[in-house]
Amino acid sequence: MRDRKDEMTGGCLCGAVRYAVRGPLRDVVNCHCSMCQRLHGSFGPHSKARKADITVTESRGLAWYRSSDVARRGFCRECGSGLFWEPAEFEGTGIIAGTLDKPTGLKTIGHIFVDEKSDFYDIGDALPKFPTSSEGKLPGDFK
Repeated sequence: MRDRKDEMTGGCLCGAVRYAVRGPLRDVVNCHCSMCQRLHGSFGPHSKARKADITVTESRGLAWYRSSDVARRGFCRECGSGLFWEPAEFEGTGIIAGTLDKPTGLKTIGHIFVDEKSDFYDIGDALPKFPTSSEGKLPGDFK
């Protein structure tokens, strides 16, 4: 978890959505669920921040899609970039790690929903793996 006092920024491919995070960012968790596979073409590398710490600074392309009963996904309606996974009931919002401006200083800390992963790749590292959610068991995770 990066306890950032400075601001971290990010955005979509075309610039129609930009955001800033002021506050801690959880290190990256790779989600292998079937929805992330459809959205990313493989797995979804997610950081996380508290909703209150995220400010959208350019929103002309921002759109939301309710992907399940518990969460919605933020994306750019102009270029199609996926940006956020936002559960309604929790204080944290997932941020697609690749949308953060470099350098991030983040590292990958684990894998979730590995029971749903596709068959065209292997997970070859020794990081923690969870069949479904990590249920907050990874460092810096919060709901």
